[in-house]
Amino acid sequence: MQIRPLLLALTLALAGTQSVLAEPPAAQQEERSLSGQSTLGDYSSSAEQLVDQALEYLGVRYRFGGTSPETGLDCSGLVLNVFRNAIGFDLPRTAAEMSKMGDKIGRQELKPGDLVFFNTMRRTFSHVGIYLGDGKFVHAASGGGKVRIEAIADTYWSKRFNGARRLVDEASGSTHSFPAIR
Repeated sequence: MQIRPLLLALTLALAGTQSVLAEPPAAQQEERSLSGQSTLGDYSSSAEQLVDQALEYLGVRYRFGGTSPETGLDCSGLVLNVFRNAIGFDLPRTAAEMSKMGDKIGRQELKPGDLVFFNTMRRTFSHVGIYLGDGKFVHAASGGGKVRIEAIADTYWSKRFNGARRLVDEASGSTHSFPAIR
């Protein structure tokens, strides 16, 4: 199976007309920081970092309660690793706790980097993944035993969809301010 070309195509499709490799010059980034201005490009950059980081975990084995790619990840372990490594943001440990963060958004409002929640254990917010765009999300699934990409529209996931949260502020590209979680 040629997964790398597929991942590259998905990443490029998510980037739209903006080049995946293009970054604003350092002086331009510094100027924006100093002036307090923000752009949609900041959001796109954070979202791209989250998507790129999430794709790095494809194929990692599932492990209930797992928080390490070396020994295995569960759904929330995957999400907290992605957010920590991509944008330096620490999330709570469980999907239910994560579901209380950020801005609640509808299925039609989903953008890459948003968290998507599902009821897979007969309780709300028992499973979490990261939206990639184009109706797809990445998650660590016990069924199948690894981190993989699936379509939200698949019957199984569509029936169990609980909602979504946006943790990256669209206006500034930064994460929302939350109390420190230990």
